[in-house]
Amino acid sequence: MMNSTHRPLAWIDRELAALEGQGLRRRRTVRTGPQTASLVIGDRALVNFGSNDYLALAGDPRLAAAVAESTRRQGWGSGASPLITGYAQAHQRLEQRLAEFEATEAALLFSSGFAANAGTIAALAGPGDVVFTDRKNHASLLDGCRLSRADVRVYPHGDPQRLDELLARSADKRRRLIVTDGLFSMDGDLAPLGDLVDVARRHDAMLMVDEAHATGVFGSCGRGVAEELGVEDHVDVRVGTLSKALGSVGGFVAGSRSLVEWLVNRARPYVFSTATPAAASAAAVAALEIVQREPQRREALLARARSLRSELTAQGWDVGNSQSQIIPLMVGEPKQAVALSGALHHRGLFVPAIRPPTVPQDEACLRISLTAGHTDAMIAALLDALHDLRG
Repeated sequence: MMNSTHRPLAWIDRELAALEGQGLRRRRTVRTGPQTASLVIGDRALVNFGSNDYLALAGDPRLAAAVAESTRRQGWGSGASPLITGYAQAHQRLEQRLAEFEATEAALLFSSGFAANAGTIAALAGPGDVVFTDRKNHASLLDGCRLSRADVRVYPHGDPQRLDELLARSADKRRRLIVTDGLFSMDGDLAPLGDLVDVARRHDAMLMVDEAHATGVFGSCGRGVAEELGVEDHVDVRVGTLSKALGSVGGFVAGSRSLVEWLVNRARPYVFSTATPAAASAAAVAALEIVQREPQRREALLARARSLRSELTAQGWDVGNSQSQIIPLMVGEPKQAVALSGALHHRGLFVPAIRPPTVPQDEACLRISLTAGHTDAMIAALLDALHDLRG
């Protein structure tokens, strides 16, 4: 019989209570229905400003039709890793379409953007090497740096001068890798990629850019911030995701053919993970076609974001250095962010509170994510509510 006094996990309850007291405890939200600009939580209909479905494709019937047809022909599960029997024709087609879209020699699918970042960094750097990471990079990049077992140097957010100084002190290292988000997922600002390219070339360092939140949104063709700033030919490794603007699931790396072949052999999340369902690749191919045929989606989205940032600033809100469809309302204290999010929920608006450890201490915020599905009326309702809360 188990000893009732033996509770080795009792500490978890205490830690959860501490998180609750600090306004840092997270709880999952169950929605019903599709992921669109509106959602239902419980029995409450809300305008959804919490989604990364930037081009409003997650619920697009064209993607659903592609999935249905693929599933009818090929079933659902892949059954094995890509290096065994899991690599389907649909995966190959998507990789070819991604390489064409990104204007690179090749592309490689991963089960998620997190897996793509973590696996790629650890495949490119290891003991005896050094990785330089922006302080506000996504957790997947930071975890990839740790997993690599390389020497990790963190440089201040968006500070190429400090990065240059750190690189100058690392000439003895075997390999040097710089990793950065293109569009930072919480602050909504863009990395100074032109300056980072110059620094990387000066020190013969590899440059890896995660375009997860910019793919489909920035650049004349929708390839991301590197395209927007005219430096994509100087970025050695480009990472993207299929789960945000492209409305599907999975991540990818685009670059040279030799890079992709190396990752096939050395990126552990690729080698040891079951391949994503072929039907998810069919959805992503359909999404890429929409991105290329309907540039007005991203153009209207970014124009609307510029207008909303201006109106929020006029109301007195601090939107930081946002230059994108991601607009933070800087609050500072986690409990205050939670209270504001709750007040907006009461007004029929879902705007998540972002708290540590997702953001640094004293940088809790409300994160507004605009999508192509938001109407003028939805945005007007948000502005009216925030005006009232601002007092």
